[in-house]
Order: sequence, then C-alpha cells, then structure tokens
Amino acid sequence: MKSARAGNGHLRDFTTDPRVLFIAAIAVVVATAGLFAGIALLKLIRLATNIAYFGQFSLAELRLEDTPLGLAAVIVPVIGALIIGLMARFGSEKIRGHGIPEAIEAILLGRSRLDAKVAVLKPLSSAISIGSGGPFGAEGPIIMTGGAIGSLIAQMLPVSDNERKTLLVAGAAAGMTTVFGTPIAAIMLAVELLLFEWTPRSFIPVAVAAIVAEVERSLLHLPSPIFPFSGSMDPSIAGLGGWVLIGIAAGLLSGLLTQLVYACEDAFLKLPIHWMWWPMIGGLVVGIGGLIEPHALGVGYDNIANMLDGRTVATAALLLLVVKAVIWSVALGSGTSGGVLAPLLIMGGAMGAVLSGILPEASPGFWPLLAMAATMGGTMRAPLTATFFATELTGNTHVLVPLIAACATAHAVTVLLMKRSILTEKVARRGHHLVREYRVDPFALTRVKEVMTTKVESVPGTMTLHGAATFLTAPDTRHPSFPVIDQAGHVLGVIDPPAILRWRRNGKHRKATLGELLAGSKITLAYPDEYLEALSDKLLTANVSHLPVVSREDERLVGYIGWKDMMRVRSKKQAEERDRTALLSFGARRKTQQSVSDNAV
Repeated sequence: MKSARAGNGHLRDFTTDPRVLFIAAIAVVVATAGLFAGIALLKLIRLATNIAYFGQFSLAELRLEDTPLGLAAVIVPVIGALIIGLMARFGSEKIRGHGIPEAIEAILLGRSRLDAKVAVLKPLSSAISIGSGGPFGAEGPIIMTGGAIGSLIAQMLPVSDNERKTLLVAGAAAGMTTVFGTPIAAIMLAVELLLFEWTPRSFIPVAVAAIVAEVERSLLHLPSPIFPFSGSMDPSIAGLGGWVLIGIAAGLLSGLLTQLVYACEDAFLKLPIHWMWWPMIGGLVVGIGGLIEPHALGVGYDNIANMLDGRTVATAALLLLVVKAVIWSVALGSGTSGGVLAPLLIMGGAMGAVLSGILPEASPGFWPLLAMAATMGGTMRAPLTATFFATELTGNTHVLVPLIAACATAHAVTVLLMKRSILTEKVARRGHHLVREYRVDPFALTRVKEVMTTKVESVPGTMTLHGAATFLTAPDTRHPSFPVIDQAGHVLGVIDPPAILRWRRNGKHRKATLGELLAGSKITLAYPDEYLEALSDKLLTANVSHLPVVSREDERLVGYIGWKDMMRVRSKKQAEERDRTALLSFGARRKTQQSVSDNAV
C-alpha cells in the first residue's frame, strides 16, 4: 500500500507566491494602455459634443446650453441613440448599458475574457452617447474599456483565469484613475465590486496599476483634484444627526433611482419593436429633458463644481434632480451606452443642495458633497469606494468622518430595502445570483478531528472477495464504503461496490483476500489535525466521497470522514448566525432561541 500524505506544513496567511510580481509588472503595461484609452475617451466625448451641438470639429470645452440649435437640439440625442443602436446590433451587444455589470459578468462567468470589439466599440459608443447629450458619465465605459484592454493583454500571455481577472480589473482601476484622479477609490472599487476576493495576488497588481496610472496622469499635467473643496464642519451632535439624515435620504434616493431604471427597462421590454430602436425613444426623452433643463445633459461636471462651490440654489437643484433622474433612468433603461457614477454624484449633490436649508450650518457645498458620496455608495453598494472617491475628488481629508457616516448610513438603508444593487440587478436579470459577502471559509478553520466519525465500521484484510461482495450487498449494510485494515489497525485501502465489480471483471478469484487485492495500491489518507480545506482538495483529487483518518504517530485508523460529515460545519455556521445567546447575565443564562444540539452540528 502506498499512501498519499499531506499535512499542514505549508499553511500561511496567504497563498500568494512570487508570480504576483510578474502579474504586477504586466499591470504596469495595462495601466499605461488604460490611461491613454481613458484620455482618448474624454477627448472623443468633447469632439462628439462639439460636432453634434456646434458643428465644429474641435476639442474645445463648450457648454451644451450655449448651442445655437435651439429647439432642433431635441433631435441630437435621437440621432446619437440611433447610431448606438446600430453599433450594438451589428457590432457587439456588450456595449449596451453602463459597463460595470458587463465587467462583473465577464469576471465571474466568462473567464475574464473580453474581445477586441468591446475595447473599440465601448468608448466610441459612449463618446457618441454622451457627446449627443446623453446624461451619463465616462467612468463606466472607461472601466469596461480598461478592463477589455487588461483582458486582451492577458489573453496573449500564458496566465490562469484568476490572473486574467486581476489584469482585467487592473485595467478597469487604471481607467477610473485616469478619469477622476482617484487611485485609492479605484482600488477600493476593485475590492468592493470587481475582484470578488481579498487576496494579495489580486490586490497588489491592481494597486500597482492604479498608482502607475496616477503617476503618469500627473506627468501629463492632468488636473488633480478635479473638484477642489476646502470646506468642512466641526463635529457635533447636531452635525452627526445631519450626516445620518443625509445618509438616510441618499439611501432612499438610491432605492428610488434603482427601481426607476429597471421599471424603464421593463417598459422597454414590452415594446413590440427590436431593442436596436429603444435607445432612440430614450434619446427623444433626453432631448425633451434638455429643453427643460440643459444642465441635465452630458457628463455635467460643471454641475458638481457649482454645487461644491455653493452656487446652486435649492429650486434649481430640485429641477436638475428631477429632470436628470427621469432622462437618465429612461436612457439607461433603453439600453444605450453610458456610465452611472457621474449622474449619481450630480443627483445626490442636487438632493444635498435641496436639503441644505434644513440641515445644521456648514461650509457651502458640504452637504451636497456628503449627499454625492452617500448616493454613490448606496446605489452601487460600495461605501468605502464612495468615501475615498469623494475625499480624493476634492483633495479634502477633513471630511472623511462625515463621509463615512453618511455612506455607511446610505449603505444600511439600501441593503435593508433592496435585494440587489443597480449593478447586480442587471446580472441577476440574466439568470445569475451573486453573493457579495466576504467571509472566512469555515473549512479553513475546522480540523478533521472535529467532524470525523470516530465509531468506524471496518472490514479485515483477510476477508475474501466473495465475502466482501456479500457484505456490501447485505440489507443491513448502512454505508457505501468501508476502510480495510490489517491486524495492527493499519489501513490497507477502501472497498465499495464499484471496486468489487472492477475486481470481478478483471477475473480476480472469489477467494482472494482484500489484503492481496489492495497490495501495492495507492490510498489517500486524512489526518486528524488537517483542515477541511485541504481535505476537500484531497477528496476531489482522489475522486472519492470518503477517506480513512489515521493517526500521524502510528498510522492506525482513528476515524472516517466524507462530504456529509463536512457539511456539519455549514450547519454549525448557520446555528452561529441564527441562535442568540446572552453569554453574560445577572440571572440564569437565557437564550432568545434554542440552540441546536451538539449532535446536530
């Protein structure tokens, strides 16, 4: 008998190996490519805007409200939407939407593979959409574009699926850093929304990409911070109440906006026309909304600057909020191309400007800033990303505590009110359920001896093949397999009905003993001090459902373990989350719910 031994000698905090340095080096290339892709997208948006509204082939920064088109401007978003519909129909359907759900789907379900068409068509379609008045931001498309670049570079190299995912997300982080100059927020976005893990093997390359993009951005003299803000508010009980109130309002707004977007999408699904034409309907609504409030069109970064400077009055902010919410929801629901981050900032900031009059006194722009971050964090369910994003966007670290208070409150509201975020709902509607809770794997904390069966039924090595066949087929036999041991208690192997059939087909004599039949065979063993994480790998590698557990000292059989035993850990975990026990009390120990018995764990 040959045994496959494995212990806990290689246990460590992380499984990352030196290959992470190779992936980090590639991330530098991905970051540079993502940076220039982001810059190209921003220039494309400006060019498309000037062509569509001013008839100029120019990169000058012109305001949409200054267009000479008058009422004819209504048709501009319709024409842009028609072009996008054609691009999606005959190019790639993946350019529809705001990009982040598509990136999530590629990461989790598509082995992190994005094709070259997406890398080209996504920024082009987004530039046309935003340039023709679409009420979107550039960050979603550039996240998708940067991710596509990272994926394409990774597909040219011999890397694993996890490494390809890391490079995809590195490109996305570099793209976001390019647009906003927020590397820390880009890293947090990767952690909270895209990586679906928290490990050095992915964190380090993504951090490298974001940092490199920020350094290169500085070398190109791109502005940072792009919305300087020096205001603050002295901490107080009243101030804390205001932070929480803004968070609650932002959470409710987040839920309303999410419901509005998908209500519009559901309405479009009922139309008796091909989805290629839906963006034109959305474009018409955008055009009409632009006549009512021109500031609601396009990226709208000037709105953010005005709100942070305190130059937006409540009535104007309310009009902007209503019009922006309507045209953004309809346009996004129609399946056109564009991002959600900048619109969320604008709508959240507008709400903050409206509520400023009933909140404690603070620096001009303080409440809009908190509302921007809280709305972003609540809608995307990324509170840390939103907190660092607002801090880096303004270059103001004095507002960190109010920001995290508002973002955490908004996060609590949306988590309790909605099953999914605006990002994961899109993926769920395609038939895929996502779990975004990161927990320690209970298999990594539980040893074999805690769940193994100690009263083991075994068979002797002297039993004949015929005797084993009779034993396994007896009505009172309760288990599918049994360990075979010698007189000293050492494991010779495991028998089950398939093994008996295999020996019989091979012509083994019915009086051959199990010890003779198992001689020289390889057996995989488990040990009491092993963790279930390693044991599950053993079971999968050996393609068996049970393993004998032997003592490390003398190799004697001490237990038996299978998948069913391992599932007890999940029962224990569920009990820990379900049962409420007062561990300290002045009277008798009380439980609000009866604990499961030890036998059920």
